[in-house]
Amino acid sequence: MKKLLIIALYLLASIALSMAVAETSSDIAARLGRGINILGYDPIWKNPDEAHFKPRYFKMLHDSGFQTVRVNLQAFCHMDAQNRLDEAWLKTLNSVVHQATAAKLNVILDEHDYRVCGQDFELCRTKLFAFWQQIAPRYKDAPSSVLFELMNEPNKAITPALWNSMIPELLSVVRKTNPKRWVVIGPANSNNFRSLDALELPAADRNIIVTIHYYDPFAFTHQGATWTNPSRENMTGVPWGSQADRHKMKDNFAVMARWAEEHRRPIFVGEFGAYEKAAMPDRAAWTAAIARTAEAHHFAWAYWQFESSFSAYDLKSDSWIKPIYTALIPSTNTILH
Repeated sequence: MKKLLIIALYLLASIALSMAVAETSSDIAARLGRGINILGYDPIWKNPDEAHFKPRYFKMLHDSGFQTVRVNLQAFCHMDAQNRLDEAWLKTLNSVVHQATAAKLNVILDEHDYRVCGQDFELCRTKLFAFWQQIAPRYKDAPSSVLFELMNEPNKAITPALWNSMIPELLSVVRKTNPKRWVVIGPANSNNFRSLDALELPAADRNIIVTIHYYDPFAFTHQGATWTNPSRENMTGVPWGSQADRHKMKDNFAVMARWAEEHRRPIFVGEFGAYEKAAMPDRAAWTAAIARTAEAHHFAWAYWQFESSFSAYDLKSDSWIKPIYTALIPSTNTILH
């Protein structure tokens, strides 16, 4: 009887292990599925009473067909001289994580201070380490639906070589308290897919999902933008949707898919979107093409962004911008207004 019990326990352990292995595979992409970026420029971080994003939106996102929220955290400005995170800011973050998980959404905590990091490597490195030394243990007991994204869009001062040197160091901070949590990491040069070959990841750590950001062709997605260098404020009327446009996009995604297969890493398209100055029919067509092509390759994705200049949602009317929403979620029973 004792021998049978041991065998039974061994079989149960084997089943549990196989289930764990299944979770720690490219199936994570299916779990993350369709997502959206939120809260990056919301007043919520300075004064929750002035938040644009309402708590009820978490359930609305889930019911509207989204599976994941990528929470854009610009935390550096909420640190004191010793790089300690402000308690009020942490309280707001706790509330966001709790409400999102209660709504059955996956939550990606994305440290989004790419501008600071692009200007000063040493400052960025110091603050990134301080951030994860505080955040990782804080959420060590959070459900597996909470993921960590080490850094958004390493760029300029954070060269591919420097970024590769930082990755194992940052991961070691996270893995002390979160040995199996999924961590999101992308290549340098602003998470551009063309830099995937330069990305170096610890081979033994399989709980990593690789993120890329896709804004090609930039002349289309950022037409009319004032913040680019050079400014594209007067560069409008750029179309998208020709057969050549679509072939180029599919070729680019095929490059990502080949890399993912070769390196056995799941892919997450963490940002994609077209600025509102683009013609809406073209903007919607581009958005749908990116989402469907990503899904065809079994990539998860998160649209940029819920509200603001690349909006999927209109806060004034408190409703989805229908062409963008239906491009992202093509079939749903959710009432749009």
